[in-house]
Amino acid sequence: MAQENRKGLTIVFTGNGKGKTTAALGTIFRAWGRGFRICVFQFLKAETGSWGEVKAAKRLGIEWYKTGDGFTWTTKNMDESKEKTLHGWELAKQKIVSGDYDLILLDEFTYPLAFGWIDTQETITWLETHKPVDLHLIITGRDAPQALLDYADLVTKMEEIKHPFYQGIKAQPGIEF
Repeated sequence: MAQENRKGLTIVFTGNGKGKTTAALGTIFRAWGRGFRICVFQFLKAETGSWGEVKAAKRLGIEWYKTGDGFTWTTKNMDESKEKTLHGWELAKQKIVSGDYDLILLDEFTYPLAFGWIDTQETITWLETHKPVDLHLIITGRDAPQALLDYADLVTKMEEIKHPFYQGIKAQPGIEF
């Protein structure tokens, strides 16, 4: 492809099936191998979490932020969850405009959009105005708003066909976390 046809893509991985974050991490791994400067934000994962991908990112020198307090459906303080998310979005916006990165992942970012904590159209307008033209941006999560799907350059919808959880098999280290 000619250099003038290249641009930073906005990629959305959504749907009810597993694999959204995993697909994003696969892209990150590929980008890291190409020398990309990478930053990751996880919007719902607890700040205290130390999952396999977080451990690997630390070893690889990938900048990683966890801006949540766990899964929103188990939180005892939804207002605090919302505030952590809004703080994470403000930090992500700073990183997006900084010019310091080639790829930024906003993991589970569709949830605050779907919850109405962050306005979808305002987010898209902000990205249209501020996202550097060569920055790749990946957004993951279920229930991606249609406006975000329309804005994105690439959208993949994960469809659940079969899941071990429904067979009584718990989440496995190294596979799910």
